[in-house]
Amino acid sequence: MSKPVIKAKPETAKLTLEFPDNRLLTALAGPHQKHFARLEQKFAVRLAMRGNLVAVTGASRERAAKALRNFYARLEAGESAGSAELDADIRFVEEGEVAPGAIKCAGGKLVRPRSAAQSAYLEAMAKRPLTFGIGPAGTGKTFLAAAYGASLLMRHEVERLILTRPALEAGERLGFLPGDLKEKIDPYLRPLTDALFATMGEAATRLMEQGTIEVAPLAFMRGRTLSRAFVILDEAQNCTPMQMKMFLTRLGEDSRMCVTGDPTQSDLPGNLGEGLAEALKLLEDVEGVAIVRFGEADVVRHALVTRIVAAYNRAAEKHAKKKA
Repeated sequence: MSKPVIKAKPETAKLTLEFPDNRLLTALAGPHQKHFARLEQKFAVRLAMRGNLVAVTGASRERAAKALRNFYARLEAGESAGSAELDADIRFVEEGEVAPGAIKCAGGKLVRPRSAAQSAYLEAMAKRPLTFGIGPAGTGKTFLAAAYGASLLMRHEVERLILTRPALEAGERLGFLPGDLKEKIDPYLRPLTDALFATMGEAATRLMEQGTIEVAPLAFMRGRTLSRAFVILDEAQNCTPMQMKMFLTRLGEDSRMCVTGDPTQSDLPGNLGEGLAEALKLLEDVEGVAIVRFGEADVVRHALVTRIVAAYNRAAEKHAKKKA
């Protein structure tokens, strides 16, 4: 009489991973093994490390192992990899997406998308002359556009990187502020320069001094033709229809544009700020235009930002239902 075959229960089944570079194991586990704890929490598994072997136990062991392998690949590539990057790898596994490649900016700095929407956004900018990135704050719209523009500069695919946004209101009334023109507009352009320095480091200063990178208010774009450039319009929800049309028609030969905005956060009164909404409606089916929409799940800032955006969205939905 043959003996019965005893199968391990799914919840106790184990998968063992081997990581060849012992120098990376501390970073893989994280301080006080917090990266392992995060994987255990998200996939309901248990992780145990012995030498350069990591045992993953639980029903979702394959998914947890895939996220861990992707995170290790970042470390092998010499990338800075912390909790945010681990969360990105977890997100790709949960969404059933393949972890995307990185884009290279100045000084060999690598920038990798952290969600499927971010990956689609980068792909759209690579394939279409005009891309709209629409969604809530913290989804990486401006940062990724600046990173992609920086990569185009480094590969000499464009000659200039131009970043612009509306200053204050549609009329861009800066006269009452103290200081000269530069001092007046700098606070409103700071998010753009912050994105540049985050992706390019000190190279951004040199390129701005040379005029290769230009950061200017939207009003300064009037009358120009922008050729062989990558042009970013940030905070586009604060554009009037006239301003939006003016900007979009600046597109010159061998140039690309990216427009970012959050339609729910317009600072303009009445109907003045509907330039973005009108452009999305008119250009949705136009050849050469891509529209990538981000949601609250794509927020890559502090985890609390995701919950804040979700709370505001719920409140907006309740308000809309009451009005209906």
